Amino acid sequence: MMTRLDPDTPLIHPDCQITDVTFGRYCEVGQGSRIAHSILGDYSYCDRLADIANARIGKFANIAAFVRIGATDHPMDRASLHHFMYRSASYWDDAGDDEAWFDHRRSRLAHIGHDTWIGGGAMIKPEVTVGDGAIIGSGAIVTRDVAPYTIVAGNPARKIRDRQPPDIAARLIRLAWWDWSHDRLRETLTDFRTLKAEAFLDRYE
Repeated sequence: MMTRLDPDTPLIHPDCQITDVTFGRYCEVGQGSRIAHSILGDYSYCDRLADIANARIGKFANIAAFVRIGATDHPMDRASLHHFMYRSASYWDDAGDDEAWFDHRRSRLAHIGHDTWIGGGAMIKPEVTVGDGAIIGSGAIVTRDVAPYTIVAGNPARKIRDRQPPDIAARLIRLAWWDWSHDRLRETLTDFRTLKAEAFLDRYE
């Protein structure tokens, strides 16, 4: 049975590394995951062994196992790629780390919208925006922005099809049900379960 989630304290499973993370309500972090310098919105979760850095994740994000978001990069324009240049204190007593490089990395944010689904083993590169309601296929490498309510897959990721027709997608974004209160979500749970998107919109717009 799934553990009851708490609005005030995220459920963090064993062996996780959490650094400078702001959690919304009812969040969950799967076993062995690493999250740094990021924000997770209400109800968002990741499965085991996710690796998330420098990311702004909306509400109700569904992040599968082995996903990597905001994968850090190396300085390609220098004489070397190796991290002895910026993790220098690990190599010499008299050399500090290159904090400017780490600040640069942290500034390159990945943005994940509300009600998104990121399939197992997918990678979202820094400075990419995944729109509300989008689906990222398993194993996809996302190097460009993904429009709301579209499905992408592959390496590099390309659009497969719309998740919802554009008019329905626009209506869902306007409705912004992800901003509803916890009590309202409970009141409408049966309709979330049983109605197609258009019928749901017709009832609640």
